[in-house]
Amino acid sequence: MLGWDMSAALTMADALGVNPRATAEFLPAIEAVMARHLNQQIDGSREADQ
Repeated sequence: MLGWDMSAALTMADALGVNPRATAEFLPAIEAVMARHLNQQIDGSREADQ
């Protein structure tokens, strides 16, 4: 996984009523952590399949 669709994430945050400034500030950090952990899970499942 390379990352999130930021347009979709910003639209979803707006629909949920999340402050746009807070979204712009925190979303990149949240996305980086999620991508890193998801990639670790993907790598772990590949190792388990071998």
